[in-house]
Amino acid sequence: MYGVSPQAYDRAITVFSPDGRLFQVEYAKEAVKRGATAMGITSKEGVALVAFKSIHSKLVVPESLKKVFEIDSHIVVTASGLIADARRLVDVARVDAQKHRITYNEAPSVDSIARSACDLMQVYTQYGGIRPFGVSLLIAGVDDQGPKLYEAEPSGAMTAYKADSIGANKKEVDEYLESKYDEKMSIDDSIRLCIEALKKTQEAKLLQENVEISYVTVKSKKCVSLPDKDVGKYLKS
Repeated sequence: MYGVSPQAYDRAITVFSPDGRLFQVEYAKEAVKRGATAMGITSKEGVALVAFKSIHSKLVVPESLKKVFEIDSHIVVTASGLIADARRLVDVARVDAQKHRITYNEAPSVDSIARSACDLMQVYTQYGGIRPFGVSLLIAGVDDQGPKLYEAEPSGAMTAYKADSIGANKKEVDEYLESKYDEKMSIDDSIRLCIEALKKTQEAKLLQENVEISYVTVKSKKCVSLPDKDVGKYLKS
């Protein structure tokens, strides 16, 4: 029987398996599942992101491990998977945001920034000699249409959520968020719910050094990243 050997489906990003799967994309999703948990929640007041950082040694400087990135003054991103891949996508998103401001003299929408990142991720599933991005992003912000939260997957798929998580324990965290979520929550309540979800699903102890919290409110449309001492207050409460 002639044709492509079974191993080729496994190795080539441009070749579909007989049952319509791209194995390299699926392997990229497995890399995301090995990443530290991150989550986001939208509410009437805005949108909040909470990310857990895996600090594997006491010798690591916690500040050097970034999981939350500001794209524009009103858009923030967190990632799970290969953070080096995430930095590349963050750089592209930042450039796109600045291009939009220069071209149209207005702030970019959260949707347009999420779409540009997903377009780049999708391109990396179509050509030989490259690999998919081994990372998923949660892109959050507040624009003229209100609070928005999008998940960008390694395949380039883009989905809007009211609350969502990526990384390790995604299934358990999503179930917890689904059971507790309320659109009328405040930003403070949203952050506390994320912390509760982390405590329920993480084996490692939560410390102010290994948790990042950022939010954007409808009122200010400005990204706020909490310092360690404020993160510590949420962990203790």
